[in-house]
Amino acid sequence: MTTTQGLDRDGFIAREGSLERVPPAFAPVVAAARERIAAAFTPDRLHSAYLYGSVPRGTATPGVSDLDLLLALHHAPSAADRAAADAVEAALDAEFAQVNGVGVLLFDTGTLLSELERHDLGWFVACLCTPLLGEDLAARLPRYRPTSLLARETNGDLALVLPQWRERLAAAATDAELRGLARGISRRLVRTGFTLVMPRWGGWTSDLTASAEAFAAHYPERAAQLRLAATIARTPTADQAALAVLVDDLGPWLAAEYAAVHGVKAPRP
Repeated sequence: MTTTQGLDRDGFIAREGSLERVPPAFAPVVAAARERIAAAFTPDRLHSAYLYGSVPRGTATPGVSDLDLLLALHHAPSAADRAAADAVEAALDAEFAQVNGVGVLLFDTGTLLSELERHDLGWFVACLCTPLLGEDLAARLPRYRPTSLLARETNGDLALVLPQWRERLAAAATDAELRGLARGISRRLVRTGFTLVMPRWGGWTSDLTASAEAFAAHYPERAAQLRLAATIARTPTADQAALAVLVDDLGPWLAAEYAAVHGVKAPRP
């Protein structure tokens, strides 16, 4: 049972997706993804595969939404593993007009189950990923509440990515590149804005509009900027002035406020 706040009746974050929620238009894509992954990764390499994002949440729009996959491997991903994943991405993207891009993340099970990643990648698998192939790693992970610890470990590193965003925006040569960057940047800002207030809001959502409104209730003076980010996340823009508002004004403020409220994410190797 899931509440309207994204929690189960015991107050833990409920897993947000399922194969039953996949829209009919995307069912052939998911079936093909399962087949291609199984063909590309032998059992001695692949532990399990997962869907995440709008497709398993049931909110995907044909021709607009992308297909997001995570593969848990028995060993650290190799160059050959990455090449195989790239081939799966390209084949699915070329075959199905329903999806506007395919992305495959690769991690080893040791990392996903590690103490360091318990409240970041571990939480991501347990709560935001839908099992597609193999043993579900969620069975080996704890249940999660919308705590300050979870907020810190999921999005407490925004200050580290801001310089990277500025460099990539400066290097973008086409409007298409700018729109691609805008989509990723704005999504990350909305999610960071939401997790900043998540413990006070008392639940979980991946919905961009709901996330922005949850943030707005606590930070009305920054509400317009986060709503702008939510709009750009849905309909990416190449408008550099709008992107500058997000990266040079909202981003630094959000990183500082986040550190003050929740602290900084534990350093990764």
